[in-house]
Amino acid sequence: MSRQRLGQHYLTDQEVVNKIIASMEVQPGERILEIGTGRGVLTRELVHLGANLEAYEVDRKNLAATLEEVGTVGGTVHLGDAFKETPRFDVLVSSLPYSRSATFVEWISQLDYDRAVVLLQEDFVNKILATPGTRDYRAISVLTQVSSEVKVLMRVGRESFSPPPRVSSLIVSVKPKRRLTGAEISRIKQLFSLRRREVVSAITKLGMTRPKTDYGKRRVYSLTPEEVLEICGQAVASSNACRVFMR
Repeated sequence: MSRQRLGQHYLTDQEVVNKIIASMEVQPGERILEIGTGRGVLTRELVHLGANLEAYEVDRKNLAATLEEVGTVGGTVHLGDAFKETPRFDVLVSSLPYSRSATFVEWISQLDYDRAVVLLQEDFVNKILATPGTRDYRAISVLTQVSSEVKVLMRVGRESFSPPPRVSSLIVSVKPKRRLTGAEISRIKQLFSLRRREVVSAITKLGMTRPKTDYGKRRVYSLTPEEVLEICGQAVASSNACRVFMR
């Protein structure tokens, strides 16, 4: 799969690389996972941290560039898509193309890990941190906020990449709060496909269990992440109970 088709912009600024490495606070013996090695700029630094490095890259040319950059120092670099795997790691690092950012949020929200440091485009960060009722508040906002604690660490300008993207990026730290199930993620996305409907109308349309809380005339986009999780969690529990009963 071509990284150009994925919208990849390669990080070239060593100062930014140093900031990412420092923010990871890696301890000897920890398991590091890097998703998308690009041309190996981060990978080169990671192999010297005294940790166990596992990395994934989907593009053969980038993989070759990474292996040339790190040589035989250490670590394992796979040709493949990490989001189709369930690797075990303590700390994750990645400079993600915009097209994979939402996939990353859904994937990591289901995993057990300690922390992550990720470079994301600024407009995507605005979406995942959006508050109820705002234009950018979507299913991805809810998925992020119920599963993770996200903190912006540093703004990164367009000039730090080759080729330069159209927008600036942000380095963010991600720490897990709650693991989501695939069923919960699916329900949240279904509910927000009807984000402008009144809550009761949307729930009825989707055949979900009516919540115990009275939401009155409120619309889906006004719900807090916790309220969304409560509604969707009840729906998943009810669905599971029905399947058990039918057996």
